[in-house]
Amino acid sequence: MRWEGNRESDNVEDRRDGGGGVPGFGGRSIGIGTIVVALLGGWALGINPLTILGLLSGGSPAQVQQAPARHPPADDKMARFVSTVLADTEDVWTDVFRQQGGTYQKPHLVLFRGATPTACGTGQSAMGPFYCPADRKVYIDLGFYEMLKNRLGAPGDFAQAYVIAHEVGHHVQNLLGISQKMDQARGRVSQADYNRLSVRLELQADCFAGVWANHAQQARQILEQGDVEEAMNAAAKIGDDALQRAGGGAVVPESFTHGTSAQRQHWFDTGLQSGSLQRCDTFSARAL
Repeated sequence: MRWEGNRESDNVEDRRDGGGGVPGFGGRSIGIGTIVVALLGGWALGINPLTILGLLSGGSPAQVQQAPARHPPADDKMARFVSTVLADTEDVWTDVFRQQGGTYQKPHLVLFRGATPTACGTGQSAMGPFYCPADRKVYIDLGFYEMLKNRLGAPGDFAQAYVIAHEVGHHVQNLLGISQKMDQARGRVSQADYNRLSVRLELQADCFAGVWANHAQQARQILEQGDVEEAMNAAAKIGDDALQRAGGGAVVPESFTHGTSAQRQHWFDTGLQSGSLQRCDTFSARAL
C-alpha cells in the first residue's frame, strides 16, 4: 500500500501511556474484533469472553471524564500509518458526503493499550478494534495487528487499513442513522433476528470499507500488487464461520453476528468494484 508521504490526520488521540479518564457504561460498541473475543479471547489473552461481550449489552450513552488528548510521536511509524489511513478515509468520505449533499463529520481514532474508558463502557484490547457511536470514536490497540498477522493469518498493511476502514464504516452508518435504527430494533426482535440484523450491519461496514478503497485508489493510486488480496484474506479469516472453526467448536449460523467469510469478501468487493453507497444496501438485499 502506498501511504508514506500522504497526509496524516489530526484526529488521532494517543492514550498508550496509560492515561485516561473514569470509565462510564452506556451505548453499544460495534467492532470488527468482537467475535474474535468471543472465540479466541480466553485462549489468546486470558480474558473471559462473556465479560468483554457484556460491553455490547446496550444502554444509554455515558459521560467520560478524559485526560487531555495527546498526538502520537512523530517517529512512531505504525501510528503514522494509522493516522494516514484515517486521513484518507476523511478525504474520501468528505467527498462522498458532499456529492450526496451532506457534510461529513470526522471521527476521532484513539490508540490505547490494555483498557481505556469510552462512552460505551470500558474498552479492552481483547475486543479488537471497535467503534463507539456514543462518542464517535474508533478505538484500537495496535497489538491487534500482531494477532491479525500471527494468530489469524492475515498479514499486510492493506489488511490493517481494511480494519480501520471497516470501523470508519460504522461511523458512516452512525451519521446516516443506520446504527440508531439497529438500537431501536434491539428490544423488539428476538436474539436470533437481532443477530441477523447485526450481520447485515457488519457486512455493510465491509462494503463501505470497499467504497473507501475504490475512491482512494481513483484519487491517489494507493494500491500495490497484492493489496486487494490482503484485504480479502483478512475478510475471510474474520468471518464468523472461520472463527468458530478456529475456536475448535461447531459452526452455528444462528449465532453469527458479522457474516461468513464468503459474505464478508463479497460485500467488501462490492464496495471496491462499485464505489457506491447505494450498492451497499445490505438491509434490502435478498441474499447476502
